[in-house]
Amino acid sequence: MNLSHQIIRVMFINRRFERGGAERQLIELTKNLDRSRFHVCVTTFYEGGALYPEMKAVPEVSLVNLHKRGRWDTVRFLRHLWRAVREFRPQVVVGYMTVANLLALAIGKLNGAKVAWAVRNSNPEMSHYDRLSRISFRLECLLARLADVTMFNSQAGQDHYVKLGFSKTSSVVIPNGIDTNRFKPDLNARLRVRLEWNMSGTTPLIGLVARLDPMKDHETFLAAAAVLAKARHDVRFVCVGDGTPARRAELVALSEQLGLGEQVTLVDGRDDMPSVYNALDVMSLSSAYGEGFPNVIGEAMACGVPCVVTNIGDAAAVVGDTGLVVPPRNPVQLAMKWREMLERVNKHREATSEAARRRIVECFSTAALSARTEQVLKGLID
Repeated sequence: MNLSHQIIRVMFINRRFERGGAERQLIELTKNLDRSRFHVCVTTFYEGGALYPEMKAVPEVSLVNLHKRGRWDTVRFLRHLWRAVREFRPQVVVGYMTVANLLALAIGKLNGAKVAWAVRNSNPEMSHYDRLSRISFRLECLLARLADVTMFNSQAGQDHYVKLGFSKTSSVVIPNGIDTNRFKPDLNARLRVRLEWNMSGTTPLIGLVARLDPMKDHETFLAAAAVLAKARHDVRFVCVGDGTPARRAELVALSEQLGLGEQVTLVDGRDDMPSVYNALDVMSLSSAYGEGFPNVIGEAMACGVPCVVTNIGDAAAVVGDTGLVVPPRNPVQLAMKWREMLERVNKHREATSEAARRRIVECFSTAALSARTEQVLKGLID
């Protein structure tokens, strides 16, 4: 089939555009897909979410809200999805994450479309999730080989899921892409956010940007903060991310128990993330499991902020030799590497910043993300 003049109709299925790495990557991908070759439709279970306005503003993309009212609003929701598929007539249906993947498989096969799955994590510990999530995950592993292709955003993710029954021959690793025009060094933003947080431009600041989810292991971050705080009274810590009131209360109580006092600040998720990253001296990832390609690490590095990460997913591969890596659930080692990185920044701030940003620009661009995805999608109908 000659694809040189053919426009391929691609439908993406996503749950909701809340703040998250998968949602951010779907937006970046749809922004950058070649419109002369792809006609794009994005369906979303629920309207709204912090990133929904940004998705809605992407030009030349049909955005369809399926008006799901809740977890058990199934029949009406599926009817809306069926109608959307029949109207758009996709040649490829792409699911984003477990439930969307299962729906893409069913709706795609019933309508003669090719099916692509997107898997955005690695080694998830399903014991932390509810029964329906665990059942969905088992179904995903059981049916994985029926998908025409699975796109992983990390090598760690592919390696793990192949052990669970996914096909290696019909899967591909496509690392995330970071918009380096949006995420870039900005001294004015740094000073503005620090003023909001009542700290000077020179106060050493270590941050964790992540939703308040067990996989992010805020407990280890706070425990490491308590270790470092005993040696460095000048260092401040900030956790930026959304979560349930109960989870936030747990972390506030833990912070108080550890004696961190005013040295740590918990901040809700916000939309001006480039400014938040710029406020930091060191960005940290304390995740205990589940990560694929952590967006926040690439975004912080693009802003010139060096990172200290746990060795989960492809985090170590993303930072390369510009960052430091520690085992998960080890607050003492995490604190030690934070101290090492702060000393590096103090002595070689400009060189450290430039190296972090250069790695993202050269290795993890949105252009590479879209080019690799386009190749996979075209290959499905060639």
